Amino acid sequence: MRTELTPSLAKSLQEPRPRALWADTAKGACIVLVVLWHVVMKDYLQVDWHIGIPLPGAWGTLGEQLLPLRMPLFFTISGVFATTALARPWRQTARSRIAKFLYLYTAWLLIHTAILSATPGFATARADSALALLAQLTVTPSNLWYLYALAVYFVIAKALHRLPRAAVLTAAATLSAITAAGLLATPGDRGGLYQNLVFFLAGVHLRPHIERWADSATTRRLTGSFLAYAGALIAMAAAGAQRWPGVWLAVGLIAVAFGITAAARLARLPALGGLLAALGRRTLPIYVIHMPVLALLHLLLHDPISNLGFTGQLVSALVYPAVLSAVVIALCLLIHRGLRALGASWLFELPEWTTRRTPPTPAAEPTRSTAPGVRV
Repeated sequence: MRTELTPSLAKSLQEPRPRALWADTAKGACIVLVVLWHVVMKDYLQVDWHIGIPLPGAWGTLGEQLLPLRMPLFFTISGVFATTALARPWRQTARSRIAKFLYLYTAWLLIHTAILSATPGFATARADSALALLAQLTVTPSNLWYLYALAVYFVIAKALHRLPRAAVLTAAATLSAITAAGLLATPGDRGGLYQNLVFFLAGVHLRPHIERWADSATTRRLTGSFLAYAGALIAMAAAGAQRWPGVWLAVGLIAVAFGITAAARLARLPALGGLLAALGRRTLPIYVIHMPVLALLHLLLHDPISNLGFTGQLVSALVYPAVLSAVVIALCLLIHRGLRALGASWLFELPEWTTRRTPPTPAAEPTRSTAPGVRV
């Protein structure tokens, strides 16, 4: 059967476009910020600092100010990349996206559980029983929740593709607003699952507008969007409005507008933009590998850093998060290369043996979209 498209989705596929450098740049920046956040919260702030200067708190505050940017922008770009896959028949979308992300989530959850059980002092949630593991596999996703969310979001986007996009986005925005207001139970990382659906769907349904926004980005808009984001953060903090319904969502939308603009401008800088774009094309291995790597490094570094003298701790407090984030990312890419060289590509993609190839019949409708696209 031929898949019917919503007008917005069909329009987004009318014009052939190459893989957008700004989108890869945005994903690269997001994965760096994700690693930095975990380094700060799960390692850096766990060190016994005795320098009498609130540098650790400053790093923590910086990470908190980026909360409305990191995952909302990540999911918006993922939604932009998802449009071609969503235009395909259910069977193709189910395997290439839904089954793939559920498989990767399950495989890496088991790996994380095994490794994190050996690092009990590392400050992150982990399954400590079969029941807890079952909960993480089903209703309460773990710190790998981005993969789980993508699988769920593809099902939702595909199932609702015939409904008016205004209704779909309004419902998702309402879910995000009431979740941020604390009106829903959100154990584990379920809150992120609820809050970020609207950004993924926005990427799917508003792709042409997002691309035009990126293509027309200027330095003036970059400055204006940054000031708007900073002003929104200050206003939200001053009013204590983080839990007011709709406020976090509004700040997130402003943050995404700034993030897309910044990525579009950075993409024009060959050195920095090229590096971030390269990371953006390798987000999966960094995402799934960085937590076990960080846990093992924490086991090695916590006591030595905690026992440094004043000068050593002062220098560490200044640069430790940035340096360790770079080390973690480099190790993730190195491990990824080594695993693939050893034939373990099944850790990063759905194994080929899961494909059931059936010969096409002469009367079959074409199921492969000829419109070019980019993959999540």
